[in-house]
This record gives sequence, C-alpha cells and structure tokens, in this order.
Amino acid sequence: MKRHKPTTPGQRGKVTIQYKGTVTTTTPHKALTSGKRRTGGRNSYGRITTRHKGGGHKQKYRAIDFTFDKKDVPFTVATVEYDPNRTGLIALVNYADGEKRYMLLPKKVTVGTKGIVSESAPIEAGNRSVLKNIPLGAMVYNVELKPGAGAKLVRSAGTYAEILARDAGYVDLKMPSSEIRKIPETAWASIGAVSNEEKRLEKSGKAGRNRWRGVRPTVRGVAMNPVDHPQGGGEARSRGRRKRIKSPWGKSVGKGQKTRTPKKYSNKFIVSRRKVGKKR
Repeated sequence: MKRHKPTTPGQRGKVTIQYKGTVTTTTPHKALTSGKRRTGGRNSYGRITTRHKGGGHKQKYRAIDFTFDKKDVPFTVATVEYDPNRTGLIALVNYADGEKRYMLLPKKVTVGTKGIVSESAPIEAGNRSVLKNIPLGAMVYNVELKPGAGAKLVRSAGTYAEILARDAGYVDLKMPSSEIRKIPETAWASIGAVSNEEKRLEKSGKAGRNRWRGVRPTVRGVAMNPVDHPQGGGEARSRGRRKRIKSPWGKSVGKGQKTRTPKKYSNKFIVSRRKVGKKR
C-alpha cells in the first residue's frame, strides 16, 4: 500500500495499491479479450434500472475461465495481470496441450506455479477439485452452486469460504458474509483464497477517481424532497415518521433489516443466516 503526500486536495488521504513486483505485464492476451459495451445502468428500453452508473474509462473485457472444463490437464501460470472488470488479480495459464486461458489468481501463486483441475488434485493453492475430496477446514474460492455449472460464489478480492462439515451428500460452507450454506459435495471449488486482499484498504482520495471507474454520485435520501424519497423533507436532518429505513421505492433496506425473500427457493440450503450490523 502507498500513502500519497498531500500535495493536492485529491492526494490527501489517498491510499493506493502498489502492483509493481506483482503484476508482470500490462498487455492482455489479445485472443482472450473483447470489446465491452457500457449500459449506463439502463435496460433495453433506456430506463435506469441500476442507479449510480455511467461514464468511466473505456475497458477491454478479459474472458475468465469459471467453468474449468479442461480436466486432468496440468497448467502453468505464465503471467499475473490486473483486470479492470474485477477486484482480484488474474493469471494467464498455459495448459500442457497448448491452450491458454485466464483464471482468477489465488494468494501465494506466482509465475511458474503449476496446477491441475482434477478430482484427485493435491490440496495446494490454485488446484481445483470436488468438495467431497477437499478436507474440512480448508479455504476455497470459485465455488459452484450446481455441479458443472461454473463458479458462482466467492470470487472477490481476498475472499474465501471455509469447509465446516460434510453430511448426506452436502458440504457446509461458511461464506465471506458469515452465512453457512449447504452445497452439493459433487460441486467443484478451487483451493485457496482470491488474491489482492489489500483492495479493501484502498482509498480513492477524490470523487473523480470513482467517475473514472463509471461510478456516479450517490445522493442521500434525507437530502431530497418528500416527493423524491421516503426519507426526504423536514426542517432538519430527519427520516420523517417512518421508523424503518426505506428505499425510494418503499422497500426496507440497510441497517440490519432483513431483505431476503421469505419464500426464496434456496432457503432450505441455508444453515445459518449471515450476521449483519456493527456486531458482526
């Protein structure tokens, strides 16, 4: 991490990550990149469905392998690269049969590290195997929800899930959110934790750096008028007569309030709900 000298207002309080010595190249592999079109948070009708999106620097999309369908073929890490589309670092790997693919880079894996995707893979960072063959207490990432469907869980920088128990064809995983969830033991997961764990310590220093990333300003509800937000209006800072914090559309949000759909299909797989709020 680097703390910048306060030579300008934007530099004061700015904390950035030093990738020198970690990232080995700044040029992505062209065959695995494509153009990326920005939506500005709008749907096909041109209406904003996700607020606070728009603008930002032009980016190339890197095709990351989340399916890992090349089994029992060893690979070697060729480069470590920065990806503007995600928080973790990525690695270009060369398979023994000559194919190249991008994958999420785990901690403690560098250029030259060898790995494999196999049911009998050694328990080493970067290898991938089925959950039933990974010992209890191990850290995993790139976790599948259904066998063969590709990695859906635990993909952000510095995150990992912990294997707690194994019973009746399911494995209990403790997620980064503190939720304990049942996953089929035949689902695949990568061993280790996602790289770039210092990402959470980064501080932009000025609003303009967020605009470069395509993030538009967020206006507080209490600063709006009553017609624009349930928390708007009043002569001072107040939330009106409503006890529960609401979104502009009247839905309860934030501050430890439960927002999960009561009859959601996956409720039966949750052993323990996530802990929210300051006491977490």
